[in-house]
Amino acid sequence: MADLTEAMGITKPSLYACFGNKEALFRKALDLYERDKLAYVDRALEEATARTVAERLLRGALATHCGGSDPQGCLGVIATVVGCAEAESIREHVCARRASSEAALVARFARAKAEGDLPDSIDPKALASCLTTVLGGLSVKAQGGATRPELEATVDAFLAMWPGR
Repeated sequence: MADLTEAMGITKPSLYACFGNKEALFRKALDLYERDKLAYVDRALEEATARTVAERLLRGALATHCGGSDPQGCLGVIATVVGCAEAESIREHVCARRASSEAALVARFARAKAEGDLPDSIDPKALASCLTTVLGGLSVKAQGGATRPELEATVDAFLAMWPGR
């Protein structure tokens, strides 16, 4: 908080007067992060094939997690993994947002299956879970110092295993 207030040139009371508390401030930060850094997600869900949806999500994640000046990784993933006991409500909020995103992905993969884009043997929920697990793993690895080429190789390997007709 000290770094934030110093960078903004304001005092803690002014910050809290604006946002209420740390949790409200974090929620606003998540809103901004989703709007600016995760805009590729909605566009990805509109892609013509399930594989292209996955590829756009994975490549978009790489662009976000491996940026030049921003911290590496995903704010939501890091907040969940590194969270502390007093931030349980924040962790729950981040998890609810993630569940909403995963539900949209399940719906998209169910549509792809109904359209014949995915094999009948594929469970859309399991496939969405697999993809979101890889996405989360990319974030953790990026935050841990993995290089972009290493993460790109992971994306390429995952896409090579993508189920298709």
